[in-house]
Amino acid sequence: MRRFFESIEQLAVDVILERRGGKRASFLRAILYQASRLYRKIVEARLFLYRSHLLRQHLLGCPVISIGNLTMGGTGKTPIVEKLARELTERGRHVAILSRGYKSVPKPFLKRLLGRLNQHQDFFAPRIVSEGGALLLDSRTAGDEPFMLAKNLKKVAVLVDRDRVKSGLYAIERLGSDLLLLDDGLQYLKLRHRFDLVLIDREAPFGNEFLIPRGTLREPPEHLRRATHIIITKCNGSDLSLLHERIRKFNRTAEIIECAHRPVELCNMITGETLPLSHLKDLKVGVLSGIASPESFEQGLRKLGADLAFTQSYADHHRYSRREIERFLSRCRRRGLTVALTTEKDAVRIPRLSQTEVPIYYLRIEIEILKGKEIWDKMVKRFAGQEIA
Repeated sequence: MRRFFESIEQLAVDVILERRGGKRASFLRAILYQASRLYRKIVEARLFLYRSHLLRQHLLGCPVISIGNLTMGGTGKTPIVEKLARELTERGRHVAILSRGYKSVPKPFLKRLLGRLNQHQDFFAPRIVSEGGALLLDSRTAGDEPFMLAKNLKKVAVLVDRDRVKSGLYAIERLGSDLLLLDDGLQYLKLRHRFDLVLIDREAPFGNEFLIPRGTLREPPEHLRRATHIIITKCNGSDLSLLHERIRKFNRTAEIIECAHRPVELCNMITGETLPLSHLKDLKVGVLSGIASPESFEQGLRKLGADLAFTQSYADHHRYSRREIERFLSRCRRRGLTVALTTEKDAVRIPRLSQTEVPIYYLRIEIEILKGKEIWDKMVKRFAGQEIA
């Protein structure tokens, strides 16, 4: 059943991104375009209701900073959230990250009920991935990104709940948090956030220029006006003056930062051993991924000198079975490969194995500010020191 739904999802992606031709695909795109016109009206009506205070926005009495984007996935948001949370923590703030836990799977009702009763906890409390220490949930229950953030940020609380007003209150009242990061929060209007960091992918700034479901835009480009800060991701040092000009048509005041997602090292999934990136030079490898842009990951490995002898990609957020991993590694071994590679996000969805036919490493990524370092530092200092609701 999972394979069936993933195949439908992949078909939809291929149609939307015009990877499929023919009359049938064209007909589907025409239908999706009409649906996207209706979707636009719904988005604008919802925004109007919140601006007119006909729908309530909640204030929690502590700084709330949103990190989000206009498009569906692929902007490299998680490393930005991690970098911001780490720097705010270093400046003395008690940070909590609020996530909806996209594609996470809650524990069965009965197990949750018994767990709450045994521990005398509120049944309706959010899922706590970490209180700023040990991991309390697995990646399946927490969701990929929340689990990865909790794993890498030992002094930051990470909570998962669709109702982020509720999880924000829990973080403040129960965990002592004094600053909330709203992960993927641009469209979450129920909780008021004074600062909106909006990420734009240099390679596809506004997706394919169409709104959902015909395209990948969650909101029209002109809604970029809500951003207080704009971060252009996946930069390579090239001139982005034309992109800046287009951004300024929608937002004249937001400060703009350019950053790159820099690979740091290779980490062995089983032993924790790390290898320098130079290890990839002229090395034949197998590559496994289930992310929004596998081509970008694969191209990055080629730039590091790796020879991609075998690649296997799945739908975004695919949760791997033990059999799939064993089959992939077996194919790597038969090709004489000595290393298999995956992304850090994929690594949290791969079953724990005590040993493998071929060692599997994930690529550790960190954010490097290329332009606007002073803007970033000023922004972090302001977030850390100013009490705003």
